[in-house]
Amino acid sequence: MKLGIALSGGGIRGIAHAGVLKALEDNGIKIDAIGGTSSGALIAGLYAIGYTPENIYELFKRYSKDIVGTGLSPIITRVSNILKKENTGFRRGENIEKLFDKLANEKGIKNISDITKMPISIPSVDIKNGKEYIFTNNIPKKNNIYNKYIMDISVGKALRATSSFPAVFCPCDFKEHKFLDGGALNNVPVIEVKNQGMDKVLAVNFKADDITNESNYMDIAMRTIDLMGNKISEENLKQSDYVLTICTDKTGLLDIQKLDSCYEYGYITTIKNIARIKEIIKEK
Repeated sequence: MKLGIALSGGGIRGIAHAGVLKALEDNGIKIDAIGGTSSGALIAGLYAIGYTPENIYELFKRYSKDIVGTGLSPIITRVSNILKKENTGFRRGENIEKLFDKLANEKGIKNISDITKMPISIPSVDIKNGKEYIFTNNIPKKNNIYNKYIMDISVGKALRATSSFPAVFCPCDFKEHKFLDGGALNNVPVIEVKNQGMDKVLAVNFKADDITNESNYMDIAMRTIDLMGNKISEENLKQSDYVLTICTDKTGLLDIQKLDSCYEYGYITTIKNIARIKEIIKEK
């Protein structure tokens, strides 16, 4: 029985996925294929090239400012700058590309195609033609429509492309493409992971925080992002064998102060659901 896992986007909360992977490993559950979108792809990419969940956790703590950028102004300010036709609302995302290329090179890997530990699937969206593309080391046997699958791309460029969140990062240029965050069309790539020959696929997403009278504009923005992401991913979630939903208690998109708690949320939630996950894996 082959088990795959699909990790959703969610900003800095994505470190919770490392907690999920750690809990699965602690319970002897082996992952045979992995997929991820946006921040979920950052975790998936590091895991697929050979970093342990603990390594990933420490890397995020060490490089979090490089990943999200230092001195980031609130997203609302960035949107305002865009409306004024100012470029200060965008970051190019080069820090992400350089960092993850460096981390991949340390494992002897340059391109996505060099990954051998397990199949990996990373969605991104070309804003020029509105189509989804998948960065992968293994093209599924199903029809590769409009050359949907891309293998000849560096790990850093692929992860930069899928995590280029609108109004925070510029589109990522690659050949004739202009890529933005994969969550625009596929926030939890269950179907792509299943297409890698998996018998069962576990999906991991984030709970949309409740809104109260005390909620601020960022709370509302985060709930909107989560609701949109989960709505976009309805078909993928239906195709999963189990959906593990992580509650991260109003963690902001770029709230690096909550890395520790998000990692713990992922680990603890998985442990609470581990008995059912084991049952799902054993079912025929």
